Amino acid sequence: MTFSIVARSADGHSHGVAVASRFLAVGSAVPAAQAQIGALATQSYANLGYRPQGLTLLRTGVAAADVVAGLTAADPGRDQRQLGVVGPTGDGATYTGTACHEWAGGLAGDGYAIQGNILAGKQVVVAMVEAWAASDPAAPLGRRLLAALLAGDRAGGDRRGRQSAALLVVAKGQGYGGTSDVAVDLRVDDHADPVPELSRLLDLHSLYFDKPDPATLLDLTGPLAEEVRSLLAARGYPDLESWAGVENLEERLVPGRIDPLVLHHLRSRSAST
Repeated sequence: MTFSIVARSADGHSHGVAVASRFLAVGSAVPAAQAQIGALATQSYANLGYRPQGLTLLRTGVAAADVVAGLTAADPGRDQRQLGVVGPTGDGATYTGTACHEWAGGLAGDGYAIQGNILAGKQVVVAMVEAWAASDPAAPLGRRLLAALLAGDRAGGDRRGRQSAALLVVAKGQGYGGTSDVAVDLRVDDHADPVPELSRLLDLHSLYFDKPDPATLLDLTGPLAEEVRSLLAARGYPDLESWAGVENLEERLVPGRIDPLVLHHLRSRSAST
């Protein structure tokens, strides 16, 4: 009923899961991850106990393949389970029970595990592996995971249809304001086309919460500074900081400079009023 990718970033700092399904709120059941430890996806009559148990095993240094072996060996319902695990190093591991609904299976390699059940065919997981391999290793992990998920969706995905999708990425200190390890936690719980909708949400997340690229910052001097002051005054704000706080763009503020994305957002907001 589900297809997913569990993966680690090329630098090993981030772990995450992207998943889609013809199932309500799949993000509430399938993914689990812990910074610097690993990530997993439990699906096909998901055993939610795999999530804390799997992360506990990864914390003790158990390899992904051994985590899969241990969890499934102890589970009397393993024939109907599907599981993907990736740890801080090495290959990911995937498992598909013999009683999972066709088509069901998975592929794994260095730093990733991809699996799905009730799929349009094997081409779904193959397309996901190809998209993962073709993505830029230096790109944010969330973007790479979503590229793989989109590829699987375009290859047919869940043969019953579409309903929900989710993206979870963890990295030490990379959550909002540096106060948590949850870098991205986005869910589309009930939607006619959930994977593209998840992509739209990731774009918004990047706008609001990513740090600005120092190479693109513009000096707030001369005509540009005057334009910004004028736009802010027209909207009733005394300075950029007060406006950015209302617009949830404070993560992109840099004293004396402005992120082009912030400038575009300010201009767009001003043009629409």
